[in-house]
Amino acid sequence: MKSIPMSDTASKPNLIRAGEHSSHDAGRWSFSHPLNPASQVDGLALSRLVGLERVAVNLIRVPAGKESFAYHAHAAEEEWIYVISGRGIAEIDDEEHEVGPGDFMGFPAPSVAHHMRNPFPEDLVYLSGGEVLAVEVADFPRHGKRQVRIGEKIAMHDLATAEGFGPLEKP
Repeated sequence: MKSIPMSDTASKPNLIRAGEHSSHDAGRWSFSHPLNPASQVDGLALSRLVGLERVAVNLIRVPAGKESFAYHAHAAEEEWIYVISGRGIAEIDDEEHEVGPGDFMGFPAPSVAHHMRNPFPEDLVYLSGGEVLAVEVADFPRHGKRQVRIGEKIAMHDLATAEGFGPLEKP
């Protein structure tokens, strides 16, 4: 019988306690979306700390007066958001909704466009997660852009200059 090779997930803990979050610098990240100058997000990749690879769970903090990423819609990956503390404005399919602790949002794929803003004086903290597929396409309708991610490679395309693929396209 052949043995199954162990991945590096075998060395990951299965439990990360709340008091241990600050000791995990490897899972921390900060991000400002290049399409949104108001974007500022600090996150902790909880799922990566315990070795999950097919699903993402992130603890996100959006400082007062900042925004999460950029208004976007996913073609393939489902996404969800659960607000822990603070208040925010969820932009969902061109409608604004004030959200707060305990509010949950889900975006089945293909999703409607969505985005989080924090115009309030306290930080907005939420859990965000979803699928991690090998290929994902996301549209940024307010910018006329399409992002294509294959593995770790990401390309941004301008929809105004995109060319059709001729006879293989359906009308």
